Amino acid sequence: MDFKKLASLYKDELLDNVLPFWLEHSQDHEYGGYFTCLDREGKVFDTDKFIWLQSREVWMFSMLYNKVEKRQEWLDCAIQGGEFLKKYGHDGNYNWYFSLDRSGRPLVEPYNIFSYTFATMAFGQLSLTTGNQEYADIAKKTFDIILSKVDNPKGRWNKLHPGTRNLKNFALPMILCNLALEIEHLLDETYLRETMDTCIHEVMEVFYRPELGGIIVENVDIDGNLVDCFEGRQVTPGHAIEAMWFIMDLGKRLNRPELIEKAKETTLTMLNYGWDKQYGGIYYFMDRNGCPPQQLEWDQKLWWVHIETLISLLKGYQLTGDKKCLEWFEKVHDYTWEHFKDKEYPEWYGYLNRRGEVLLPLKGGKWKGCFHVPRGLYQCWKTLEEIKNIVS
Repeated sequence: MDFKKLASLYKDELLDNVLPFWLEHSQDHEYGGYFTCLDREGKVFDTDKFIWLQSREVWMFSMLYNKVEKRQEWLDCAIQGGEFLKKYGHDGNYNWYFSLDRSGRPLVEPYNIFSYTFATMAFGQLSLTTGNQEYADIAKKTFDIILSKVDNPKGRWNKLHPGTRNLKNFALPMILCNLALEIEHLLDETYLRETMDTCIHEVMEVFYRPELGGIIVENVDIDGNLVDCFEGRQVTPGHAIEAMWFIMDLGKRLNRPELIEKAKETTLTMLNYGWDKQYGGIYYFMDRNGCPPQQLEWDQKLWWVHIETLISLLKGYQLTGDKKCLEWFEKVHDYTWEHFKDKEYPEWYGYLNRRGEVLLPLKGGKWKGCFHVPRGLYQCWKTLEEIKNIVS
């Protein structure tokens, strides 16, 4: 495998194709913030602004400015988005709305914990980029609110009747694994370690199930037991695999090789479990008992699932040298570049049907923004460069 050539492929795709698309088409120069609902060519088809996607784009351009190159256009893009969020994104007490109209008026109340997690990420990274203390304070205050909500992330918007079937979901501890490293510069060392340890325990001891062959489930009850219902049987391969590169990063940061090894093995297990043996690609949702999943889109092939898998496989190979990671990387890389990359216009498709045909030609929407594709290209490029330096 030519690691040098592959590193260039990912780097060029990021810098020459994907980032220019978002810089040119997503910025709202009149009201601030970003449009995320962009059609195949980049034309805006809906002007609502979703807080978690606004935050992800602020984070993306701040991070690239910090780690890749001090480009003024990246900084300007990040700051204008951050200022829009600071002004309109929350209720005044850092309770972050889910969505706003184009001018910044709230549409959907603060019910979604991910509005908070990505706002924390955005302002944490923006504070690093600018040295602005106000941004750092916003990140810290929001992080405190997240930790206070951990036991009930939806608060008064929780639709579940209390007491009958109290479930906890994999998404929050998974995101916190990444968030802890993202805002490390803002947290007290003891506090940081506690957060990391809790997240690692939840992901790798509670949701990871050795009795199911080492897969990760999406929901367990409050005591960490498996539950036999739609949510309790749900397996989301992409989610589990994405979490594994967060865990590998933590394993590296904490110097815990056994954690890295377990995360690498889980990546391979989940990929083998979630791979569509007939048409290729990774299923979106599965049922651990083989029952019909409740999500009608269960068999769609999604961009983020495949891109996150590429990151985990490369990190798994880089950190453990396991050749199985490389074999799988080649297979997933070929599928991803063949099916998700638009050969005519910039940025990538997000949604394919089971057979790998484009289901929606959009480049951004309510759930797809300037995040998984550019972050994935960046992570793969950097990891491939590190591998190349070791190999050569």
